[in-house]
Amino acid sequence: MTIITLHTMIKAPIATVFDAARNIDLHMKSAHKTREKAIAGKTSGLINLYETVTWRGKHFGCSLQHQSKITSLRYPTYFIDEMIKGHFKSFKHQHIFKETSSGTEMIDVLEYKTPYGFIGRLFDRLLLKKHLITFLKIRNDHIKIETEKTVYIQE
Repeated sequence: MTIITLHTMIKAPIATVFDAARNIDLHMKSAHKTREKAIAGKTSGLINLYETVTWRGKHFGCSLQHQSKITSLRYPTYFIDEMIKGHFKSFKHQHIFKETSSGTEMIDVLEYKTPYGFIGRLFDRLLLKKHLITFLKIRNDHIKIETEKTVYIQE
């Protein structure tokens, strides 16, 4: 199992960051390089507890689909999405939000297992983990820019 943990500091209220992180439209904008699109289930707006979304995107030159479900949600401190169907053996993404003196700390904990035994582990070590970290950082930077812009406009 591979675990990726990222911390992103955002100068915006916790509820604003929480909603941005579960906003499907914002996710699609942040994932334009992989042409990520919500094609089934919840396809726009804020995803909520027990709702599903199916994503189609281009990764490593292949068009791939990934269906996930929000399996846990406590507004505005965390939610978890888990893969229902996709190319991983398992995939669980914890989104954790902590209020700080300067805004919100957004923490991603992504746990996944690759299929195909040794080949899958080698692919993860050589390419996949780096790809997922980059994908999450781009997404988080987009959330940061959008939420901080919103706060600035309101002030």
